[in-house]
Amino acid sequence: MDKSHYQKLERMYLQSNLNTMIFDTTTCKISEGYSEVGLKISEKYFHALGAIHGSVYFKLLDDASFFAVNSIIDDVFVLTTSFNLNLIRPANQGLIKAIGKLKYKSRNLFVAESILYNEDGKEIAFGTGNYARSKILLSEDIGYK
Repeated sequence: MDKSHYQKLERMYLQSNLNTMIFDTTTCKISEGYSEVGLKISEKYFHALGAIHGSVYFKLLDDASFFAVNSIIDDVFVLTTSFNLNLIRPANQGLIKAIGKLKYKSRNLFVAESILYNEDGKEIAFGTGNYARSKILLSEDIGYK
């Protein structure tokens, strides 16, 4: 796959409204069948007990798995059809990083898994997602540039 594809996906991710307006310190690195996304923890992501909310775990794990899949598809956007999330331990400081890897591909189904690590390299959550090709073209209209 052409490296420019990965760079366009990275820019699309980093420049999305969600990542510029809410998750403003996100990082992203994509290569073939692999993705890393990171986030510096802020209190704005905390639930009442002073650690990041499970929705943040989900977002990072799904994003990492999603881009591991879309890294091998250069014509259309993929869609998450299901995602199973497992929370292991809380996190409330530092940089967290999700690493996603493509595990299975067929014509119509893609499966990827991701692991979320805290700043000390300890696993804090993991998940597996199913993805499908959409009919939405990867184009500048959706930030793929």
